[in-house]
This record gives sequence, structure tokens and C-alpha cells, in this order.
Amino acid sequence: MANQPGLEKVCIIGSGNWGSTIAKIIGNNVMKLDNLDKQVTMWVYEELIEGRKLTEIINTEHENVKYLPGIRLPANVKAVPDILDAARDASTLVFVTPHQFIGGLCKSLKGNIRPDCKAISLVKGVHFDTAEITLISDLISQELGIQVCTLSGANIASEIAREEFSETTIGFKDAKNGELFKQLFHTPYFRVNLVQDVHGVELCGALKNIVAIAAGLIDGMGLGSNTKAAVIRIGLMEMKLFAEAFLDGVCDKTFFDSCGVGDIMTTCYGGRNRRVAEAFAKTGKSFDELEKEMLNGQKLQGTITSFEVHQFLSARNRCHEFPLFDRVYKICYEGLPVKDIIAEF
Repeated sequence: MANQPGLEKVCIIGSGNWGSTIAKIIGNNVMKLDNLDKQVTMWVYEELIEGRKLTEIINTEHENVKYLPGIRLPANVKAVPDILDAARDASTLVFVTPHQFIGGLCKSLKGNIRPDCKAISLVKGVHFDTAEITLISDLISQELGIQVCTLSGANIASEIAREEFSETTIGFKDAKNGELFKQLFHTPYFRVNLVQDVHGVELCGALKNIVAIAAGLIDGMGLGSNTKAAVIRIGLMEMKLFAEAFLDGVCDKTFFDSCGVGDIMTTCYGGRNRRVAEAFAKTGKSFDELEKEMLNGQKLQGTITSFEVHQFLSARNRCHEFPLFDRVYKICYEGLPVKDIIAEF
């Protein structure tokens, strides 16, 4: 399928279960829109599956048999193993990889993308160090010199892939870009809300994974709905407090959109962070062991984010202001007993 000059051309960077789900949505949507090139490229980290290249399987069978088995991908989605080949001629980049890989991918892309390119980050993570917070959207923007929107919400990939109704939030700065990305993602079963708050949408997507670890520990201890609801509420308040303390311009209403209260509820009842934390509390195995056993090559974001948040807060002597975040970190990394997740707040 040849590129169509003058049209928006989409490249999806990432092909896990979420990336493949998004490829299904975007691949179908571009076929209906006059302003978009009909071919969508998807960068795939090449793997061998029973002796066959994963890209070959996707391009011939139109299914990501490792990360999204049983779901047919549109034939206009082309899997490409080289990041520069995938992004060549793209005017629109969709980043959907674990957050620890973004820096390296941006270094590869720098100087090799169109000057009119724009991007959206679906990455649920934030880079913290002792000096500052670097939101993934800002990292991409700084490295590539382009505008970046964000997408986050109550979005479990497998459910969306099966076309079960859900909603998501896109944060934008430029309204024109926000509308373009709404065109790419909105379907009758995947409802998109737009908010003018890139950082708030993104921070919710990162911090809620820490709260999901706490919720999984509660489940692993066999405690009830009252306790879990209290932990989720405390976690949401710490997310909001963190945003107010360290970022400018985050809107209160963002926390009541799908990326806020919606996502925290979904993740604390059905996400991978909750599931692995439950197993941690029940089995005593390490998070590293459980990640390898349970996640089929995917990464556990909540533990990494809790470590980075702790380093950031510790450098400012402010860990005591975020007791739930602090306890999740200490359980994950310092051997604090699981039962102490509900010590008096």
C-alpha cells in the first residue's frame, strides 16, 4: 500500500498488548478518514515465535500472537522491526512502550523525523530523579522538538480489544492536535474526552500504578471492600497532592475524568500491577520473579514508579507527606511487612 502524499501518516511505536490494541483502533479509523494515509506502520521489537519472526506473523496473519492473541489486526497495519523505517514519512507518532525505553527510542529518532511531526504519548510512567520530574511527553518534546499530547484512562487493553465499552482522556495544548488525535482514537466502544491538561493526564497515568500495588496487597491479605476503598481514596488524594505540589497548571477536574478516578478504579480492580501485588502478598516471591512468571514479557510499572517517586520525595524530605506512596516503596524495596500498608494514616 503506497503512501498518499499530503495526508497525515501514522506510526505506532510499540506493539505490546496495548500497542496492538491501539493499532486495531487506528488501523480501522484511518480507513474512514479522508485526511489520513491508509497505511499505519507499527514498530515491533523483533522476537522469534516458534522459529518465525513476530513481524512476519503480524504481517501475514494479522495477529500479534504473543501479546494480543485471538484479536485480528487490520491488514493496513504493517509491522516494521526497524524504528527509523517505521517512522519514515510519518507526520504523527503514537508512543506506546514502557517508559524506561523512551529515552533510547527518542535518541534513535532525533534528526530522522519530519519537521511537521507531532506525537501523542500513551506511556504510563514518568521519569523522576532527585533533581526534577521529567514527564514522558516533555522528554519526547525536548528530544525531538515536537508538540506532544497525552492519552490515559481506565483502559485495560484486552477488554478494549474485544470492543467492550470504555473511555479515555486525551490531554492537549494545541486544540488542533487534540482534535486530530480524537479522530484517530475515538470509536463507538472507545470514547475519547479532551482536556487542556497534558501534564495532569500523564501524571495520573503514572502515579495510579503505585496505588494499584497497594490495592493488590490488600487483596493478597484477603481484606475487604472497606479497606480497599479507603486505600484507593487515600491514593487518589496523594496523587492530587503530588500534582499540586510539584507541577503547575494541573486542573482539578482532570482527576475526575477517565484518566483520574476512572483509571485508578480500573487498575485497582483489574490491572497487572494489582494482580502481581496480590501474588506478592500471597506467595512471598519477589516482584522480579512474579513479573517473569505472570506478565509474558510485559513490564511492571508500579514498582519502578514507586522507587523513582521515593527518590524524588526523599531528596526533598517530603516522604512523610505521602504515607501510602512511602509504604508501597518500603514493601517493594526495603522488606517492610505487607500488613504495614494499612498502618495508621
